[in-house]
Amino acid sequence: MSATVTAPASGASSGPTTEHTPVRNVTFWRVLRSEWIKLWTLRSTWWTLGATVVVMVGFALMLAFVSQFLADQMEGASPEEQAAMGGMLGGPAVVAAGFEMAALVVAVLGALMITGEYSTGMIRSTFAAVPARLPAFFGKAVVLILVTAVLTAVSLALSWLVTYPLLNPNDATVDFGDSDQVRALFGTVLYVTLVALFALGLGALLRHTAGAIFTVVAIFLVVPVIVQVATLAATQLEWIGTVNKLLPSVAGAQITPNAGAFPDVLDPWVGIGVLAGYTALVLVGAATRLKLQDA
Repeated sequence: MSATVTAPASGASSGPTTEHTPVRNVTFWRVLRSEWIKLWTLRSTWWTLGATVVVMVGFALMLAFVSQFLADQMEGASPEEQAAMGGMLGGPAVVAAGFEMAALVVAVLGALMITGEYSTGMIRSTFAAVPARLPAFFGKAVVLILVTAVLTAVSLALSWLVTYPLLNPNDATVDFGDSDQVRALFGTVLYVTLVALFALGLGALLRHTAGAIFTVVAIFLVVPVIVQVATLAATQLEWIGTVNKLLPSVAGAQITPNAGAFPDVLDPWVGIGVLAGYTALVLVGAATRLKLQDA
């Protein structure tokens, strides 16, 4: 017994229809848009940004009350004493009072932008979509710069707004006609942004959230305190003073209203240049590891 197989007609297709999805090239703009969407879909982003605003506005308001109290107590003081207090608790110093703590809060966001993907394994999907890897990393950096700069500027504006009624009666508010005061506020935005980028680079190098955050806190908070204590204890050792003024936090802070808090420090733009140099080294190291080592 034999079987006959009849071939299907050539004009009709009995199999499933295959649909072709258009494939678009990976461009930096598309990578940037992807990183922007990823950032704002994280709950930690909103908590971190909200905490930054609260810290900066809260510190400014607290210092404004202190400044008002001291101004009332020093009504009969000499002009020299009033000028000294104005230098310590002037408008820019009050408005930007919480910038160092805010920088550490934003540093958490910078580290989480990449360590969060390593902890969840999403980094593999990111690099599968962007095989070159570096565009994804630099996309994160650009998004972080934009968000941090705008956030810091808005926080400073809100701090000025809430402290104005307290500082203006004593002529202690920010003088926007003074180039030094404007530079100090602009420098605050630069400082916080560079710290956030520094944390992003450390996150890419260490690939561990707790390790990156601990390292940032140690570099910008713990080590400066230790070195400053050593500087006071061993005034005869000049190299300790040199190390102190070249620390990332001390050097970078010279462009902010906190400039001149310690003797023998760098000029404002030189100091922020030193911090930018440290940040660039960390970012280059992070980019090198991302390029050479698998996730």
